[in-house]
Amino acid sequence: MTDNTPPLAEGYEISTDPERIDAGRVHHWLSTDAYWAIGRPREKQDRAIAGSLNFGVYAVESGDQVAYARVVTDLADFAWLCDVYVDRSVRGEGIGTALVGAVREHLRPYGLRRILLATHDAHGVYEKLGFAPLAEPDRWMALVPGQ
Repeated sequence: MTDNTPPLAEGYEISTDPERIDAGRVHHWLSTDAYWAIGRPREKQDRAIAGSLNFGVYAVESGDQVAYARVVTDLADFAWLCDVYVDRSVRGEGIGTALVGAVREHLRPYGLRRILLATHDAHGVYEKLGFAPLAEPDRWMALVPGQ
């Protein structure tokens, strides 16, 4: 696969520096506006950030974080891309697509067998970057504690 990562809009930058993550902003976004994380407690979100490879998109001029994604990975065989969120004020600028493309390119040198994600409504964003439905979904299982 060649690098077909869409460029990030001018005035923004992507960083994996964990010190730059605005954990309060990320928690607010996810716990109040992301269907998969509504009501997620701050302590749980902080643990998720601490145990993940985090990506932030920042406005260069202000330094404000405008998007977030995290990856749970062993950096050898497998990765799960999750909690991808773009602030409503900058949606439509291609930031989400550029962010996911940057995640893919960051992980490329590790030679992972697969990068998984789950989405309810953003299939088109991910398909542009090479993601596809599971070829054999009947082989996958999930354990959902408490159910």
